[in-house]
Amino acid sequence: MKILERYILKENFKPFVVSLIVVTFVMLLDRIIDLLNLIIEKQLDVISIASIFGLSLPFMLALTVPMAVLLATILSFGRLSVDNELVAFKSCGINIYTLMRPTVIVALFLSIFMVYFNNEVLPDTNHNLKNLMIKANYRRPVTAIKPGIFNTLEKYTIYAKERVNDELLGILIYNRETSKFPLTISAERGQIELSDGGNSLTATLFNGQMHERDAKNPDKYQIRRFKKFVLNLPDLGYQMKEEGSDYRGDRELSSRAMQEKIDERLTDVSLIQQERDELILKIEKLETNELSEKEKERKLKKYKNSLNIKNDKIANHERRIHQFQVEIHKKYAIAFACLIFVLIGAPIGMMTRTSGVGMAFSVSSFVFLVYYGTLTGGEELADRGLVSPFLSMWISNIIFGIIGIYLVVWSVKEMKFIDLKGFGKRIVKIFKTKKSSSNNPV
Repeated sequence: MKILERYILKENFKPFVVSLIVVTFVMLLDRIIDLLNLIIEKQLDVISIASIFGLSLPFMLALTVPMAVLLATILSFGRLSVDNELVAFKSCGINIYTLMRPTVIVALFLSIFMVYFNNEVLPDTNHNLKNLMIKANYRRPVTAIKPGIFNTLEKYTIYAKERVNDELLGILIYNRETSKFPLTISAERGQIELSDGGNSLTATLFNGQMHERDAKNPDKYQIRRFKKFVLNLPDLGYQMKEEGSDYRGDRELSSRAMQEKIDERLTDVSLIQQERDELILKIEKLETNELSEKEKERKLKKYKNSLNIKNDKIANHERRIHQFQVEIHKKYAIAFACLIFVLIGAPIGMMTRTSGVGMAFSVSSFVFLVYYGTLTGGEELADRGLVSPFLSMWISNIIFGIIGIYLVVWSVKEMKFIDLKGFGKRIVKIFKTKKSSSNNPV
């Protein structure tokens, strides 16, 4: 029996490795297309490019590992079916459950590993990737100024006719600190650099003019010409530490860290609810107070405004709590998709009787798209508070798990196969018949 288990695992291992490489490479190509503009525009060095793609791999693997499991299972059990090895195993008294057992056990351990990966490795790599992307966007800051349009940076508006390499031509800068009469600076050309971690911008301008009108005396208008002028634009609101931002979003936190944030927000909600209850009591007591109608109306309006603010704060906290809970369940649900896809892939491979990569890839892609679409839809509903976070994230696993178990039992009892190649030939034959009949009308 151990020989049989090793044989089954060997049949699954090679397709899994190949599938993982291929699927990850496909996703990496999509990532390259997205980043190509950034790489060219910012002229990133080889190390930065390699770091971006290296840090992008973990969040890809979180999705490609379950898909590779599905594809490998369909391929391996499909090959066993095509070569009639399943019939041989059955004639020897070995049932499908026995054949699937080693694959299911390995998938279970892989799911447990993916739980660790999604909780410990993925958050840190996502955080490092975010900081690296921010730093990459700070590189060559002149590229942030789009020629031919007005670019707004806090209290400043910058316009440039065109950009040649790292130099801007035909520059206009409006300082909107004084909205009535903004300071206007024009220059033939100039260069822009970021400093203070992206919080300050220094513009070195050449051959230009400064136009300024006195706010106290509008009739007074000044024009100053310069050959070289250095303009510092501080406090742009983009403060970035050299070592990176400490702030972490949902996908940059482990389940433990998110649970701590949930507990903090629950405490805040409890305190706000107490304050809200006190406001409700004040509103109720207001009716019995011996105050003038005008005073009552004023206080009632004040209390109701405060009550609305409290309700909004509670709603915001609850929405954020839902989002954290969704992310927690998502880490576990996607990890255990490895186990679910084995239950789905094995019977599909046996019934379709296909060992071809193209057919297996098409079937697995369809299954995964349906699974991921259900997961994404559930996430959207849970974020809006329409569905519980647990149900929204686990419903895909529950549905596909039930379908998988049913298919396994059905394949054991019936041992029926779906001849996809024959089915495809029949479809082609039907279309050809219809086409010939339309070309030869009676």
